[in-house]
Amino acid sequence: MIPKNFIHDLLNRLDIVDIIERYVPLKKSGANYVACCPFHNEKSPSFTVSQSKQFYHCFGCGAHGTAIGFVMEHGGLGFVDAVEELARNAGVTVPSEVPMQEQAQEYKFTPDLYEIMLSAKRYYRDQLKLSSPAIDYLKRRGLSGEVALRFGIGYAPGGWQNLGSVFANYQDNSLLKTGLVIENEDGKRYDRFRDRIMFPIVNMRSQVIGFGGRVLDSGDPKYLNSPETTLFEKGRELYGLFQALKAIRTRRMVLVVEGYMDVVALAQHGIEYAVATLGTATTPYHVQKMLRLSDKVMFCFDGDAAGQRAAWRAMENALPKLVDGKHIGFLFLPSRHDPDSFVREHGALAFEQLLNEALPLSSYVLRELSAKVDLHTQEGRTALLQHAKPLVTVISAPTTALLLRKEIATLAGITQAELEALYAIKPIGASTRRAPPKAARPVTSNLRVLLRCLLFQPDLAREVPESGIAVGSEEAATITALSEWARTQEGAISSAAMIQNFQGTVHESLLAAEQAEILQWGETFDVVAEFQDVLTRLRNEQRKQQLQALHVKMHGTGVRGLDEQERLLYLQLLQRSELK
Repeated sequence: MIPKNFIHDLLNRLDIVDIIERYVPLKKSGANYVACCPFHNEKSPSFTVSQSKQFYHCFGCGAHGTAIGFVMEHGGLGFVDAVEELARNAGVTVPSEVPMQEQAQEYKFTPDLYEIMLSAKRYYRDQLKLSSPAIDYLKRRGLSGEVALRFGIGYAPGGWQNLGSVFANYQDNSLLKTGLVIENEDGKRYDRFRDRIMFPIVNMRSQVIGFGGRVLDSGDPKYLNSPETTLFEKGRELYGLFQALKAIRTRRMVLVVEGYMDVVALAQHGIEYAVATLGTATTPYHVQKMLRLSDKVMFCFDGDAAGQRAAWRAMENALPKLVDGKHIGFLFLPSRHDPDSFVREHGALAFEQLLNEALPLSSYVLRELSAKVDLHTQEGRTALLQHAKPLVTVISAPTTALLLRKEIATLAGITQAELEALYAIKPIGASTRRAPPKAARPVTSNLRVLLRCLLFQPDLAREVPESGIAVGSEEAATITALSEWARTQEGAISSAAMIQNFQGTVHESLLAAEQAEILQWGETFDVVAEFQDVLTRLRNEQRKQQLQALHVKMHGTGVRGLDEQERLLYLQLLQRSELK
């Protein structure tokens, strides 16, 4: 672990504009800099860099972060590698690890689940070196030590409580929260993963968020995945994406396969742009994420019935996220083969040749729809139109939707206009009623405004009353976390340091949304006055809520139902309310 104070000092030494301009040409736009986003294709610039706040935010795809985050995402580097690269550029040396006791004090308000997962990964990796059966299994699958190291592959030995040798307190709830252990109805605990090859699942910051475990020989289930946790959401993560990022950007293509071993075996043979879904069907979020990273998404499935079903689900989830100008294709391997076995038997060139011959999404849709019906009969063509309707009506990419409707109309023996009338789709160029006025933008809550003030000028976080923010909301929890952290810091705090400190925590998504908002404020914005105003509004809200609560209690019990302290508070609140 790198000391937090070094990271903050490093960010203060850097200029994010200089860092990003090494990779992306920036153009001055008011107080900020803009460019076409390097993380997704766009024609109009929505990628914005704030020099004063030292962070970037893309209004198109939502990419955000500090100079460290940019180097990680653009270069496909891990956190430590990105910090070391930036430190070299700044002419400073990254200090050695801090003691574990100091690390534990850094996050008093949230358990460091990432550190727990990292410790488990190290344990499994060390156990692999000690297990001849596990090493022999990987060798039989054709994996080299280099590839095993790149993906962090390990081994969970047999036995029920092996992790007790890693974690001093096996009863710690954090082990349950990460899914590393299971607790039965009797309260007894045991390791989730036993006698399995272990595949760490990492996020885009190279943090371990889950594991996939495969049995060595036979056994059920063949693959066992981490459960859904605060760190790990299967529908949003892809195995191997972090390792594949650089190759994906180079090839402008993502290959989606079904298993961990498929990803690793393809990488062993030089096909390094493959990822896998994590024991679940491809989700719309997966598709959207991949289309931001590349121009082409290719799905590869086994040719059996299970592979056909998985392909159909992937197609259904891809349709709403289609983007004109980007390509989605489907490859079905010969029977008896998956990507792992095919590439080992026939090699990378043969596999990529099959990939070049894959079916485009539109061809796959038309093939599958036609196969389900008899187009020589009226009933068959009617069924075709019924099956096609829920597919074509969810496509938001206008050109793709138009061309697919034309082809379906031709198959059904009707005109495009007849199909669009049947599906209640307004043809292009048709006159439409005047659109109703847009609803007024909802009023921003006081807590959101306060959060923006803290991001705009982080030193204000020290002035947030320790007991003055109502609890129970996501915004309140984040404000409390920011203020608690700020009080532990010495000297001035930069926006970049605050943002970087909370990367990878439960507060990151909310902070990212508010980063986008403060980019609109401008450098002359009087944030101190706004901060004082919003604190006053929050105090008034709190007093009003207290007064209402006391009113309710009095209504049920009478004034005698209030104790002496409550009666005094009631009179004080009532007086302030009347004065106001």
